[in-house]
Amino acid sequence: MADMVQYYGTGRRKSSVARVFLRPGSGKFTVNSKPFEEYFVTEAQRVAAKQSLVSSDTSATFDVLVTASGGGINGQAGAVRLGIARALLEFNAEFRKKLKSEGLLERDSRGKERKKYGQKGARARFQFSKR
Repeated sequence: MADMVQYYGTGRRKSSVARVFLRPGSGKFTVNSKPFEEYFVTEAQRVAAKQSLVSSDTSATFDVLVTASGGGINGQAGAVRLGIARALLEFNAEFRKKLKSEGLLERDSRGKERKKYGQKGARARFQFSKR
């Protein structure tokens, strides 16, 4: 049995983690065993997830298999974007300049701010009553 060629990249965003596998194929996109359009409902999520493929003009040359976990759908879309970019670098290092200039190789480190004591949330205070 011949070895299957695939390229792997891990993407993270907020508390979401996406494991991305790029396999040579026709452009089929699967997220957690669901079709891409079914998993990412809004157009903004779809654009974010496919941004790395579109900018490198490889959307029709790879089948994308993603396992995403944690966080929400928007965070997972951002994680998929980074995972695809990293997997594309594994495939061809010449994509680095293009992907880096568009900011697709940068891990977005913003996360949830912790709740402070004596407050209702991270920034929200308890309601103040003068009388």
